[in-house]
Amino acid sequence: MNAAVALIVVLIVALLLGMPIIWSLALASVVSIALNPDLQYVIIAQRLFAGSDSFALLAVPAFMLAGDIMSKGGLSKRLVGFANAFFGWISGGLSIVALMSCTFFAAISGSSVATTAAIGGILHPEMVKKGYPSDYSAAVQAVGGTLGIVIPPSIVFVIYGNVTGVSISGLLMSGIIPGVLAGILLCVYAWYAAKKNNWPKEERFSASVAAAATKDAIWALLMPIIILGGIYAGIFTPTESAVVAVFYGLLVCLLVYREMSAKTLWEILKGTAVSTANIMMLVVTAQVFGYLITYYNIPSAVAAWFMSFCTSKFLFLVLTIILLTIAGMFMDNGSIILILGPILAPLAVMYGVDPIHYGLLVVFVLAMGQVTPPFGTCMFVACGISGRPVSGVAKALMPFIGVELACAFLFAFVPFLSLFLPNLLK
Repeated sequence: MNAAVALIVVLIVALLLGMPIIWSLALASVVSIALNPDLQYVIIAQRLFAGSDSFALLAVPAFMLAGDIMSKGGLSKRLVGFANAFFGWISGGLSIVALMSCTFFAAISGSSVATTAAIGGILHPEMVKKGYPSDYSAAVQAVGGTLGIVIPPSIVFVIYGNVTGVSISGLLMSGIIPGVLAGILLCVYAWYAAKKNNWPKEERFSASVAAAATKDAIWALLMPIIILGGIYAGIFTPTESAVVAVFYGLLVCLLVYREMSAKTLWEILKGTAVSTANIMMLVVTAQVFGYLITYYNIPSAVAAWFMSFCTSKFLFLVLTIILLTIAGMFMDNGSIILILGPILAPLAVMYGVDPIHYGLLVVFVLAMGQVTPPFGTCMFVACGISGRPVSGVAKALMPFIGVELACAFLFAFVPFLSLFLPNLLK
């Protein structure tokens, strides 16, 4: 069997057999090298070290640690109180509060699963108590969590930038406007659904309550401003901003909110270490696979095949959305980026798509994949929180998925939305 063909075939077969993605990538790489007399196994060690020797990847554990500190240090309930004070009086107010709280929390945690777990654990019981259907309530928490990897800081943007060579600071800035806009459009649908079904709303808006909630949440709300402002002003790099976020989170949670014990901090550190190890194993294994992809000139072969029937940039963007939507239904975001990123990113450049614009589109579509059945991670977390079956929550998610799919096409064909802020950095 040709070594290049074996690389792809073994990967697909291993995944279909249920082998973890890390070992699927490793097995495919080893088999391909074994079949190629021009390659030696020492390449594996070389690429493993080269893949891990990246300053940008230091941001991954730091952002993960910052998100865990803020999520378990009293942050989430203050963001919920802030959102409720400003949006609770609108029709379907509590569902809008859930979505806005997720948007705020996403701008701090950088993790979709963490956002769904932190906000959903608080607001799902409250929504059910107020008369919202349990499946719908769980769906709101799940879809709100998807914005966690779009609004910076975002671990997924860091990984995408590292794999494709695209500016990480540019990618982070590209997610702000699309992430906020998607959050607003999801709120519009929540308002429409509440009006249609006559779901409850909270009391009238109170300026004094809003002022008190803002004061209580101000330290949490300042965090994304400090991180993004520092990057934008050139004070620190995205990697350095992750470390700033860790120290800021520690100061706020230990000295201001005072809701974190030494035991809790130790548990957070252990959890972050385990999560970081899993991600880094995946990243460095994919570096070996990515090297072989390039060595066998597979991107050029795929490009030639694509260009034989895909004759325009717009058709390429549509096919990207379709491909990533399907992939997101069955695989996790990191795996998709590490496998398809080195193939699709050069293709996008060939079709004249801005690399940062394309990166935003890829990450946004994959964010939507976190709630698409049958294997949406945020959907599973919401089902666990609510105790509801996947079938019911998935049905309630469909209108929200429709909104996010419409947003994906909007962002694909209006690059200004993703490129306005990155262009200010130039």
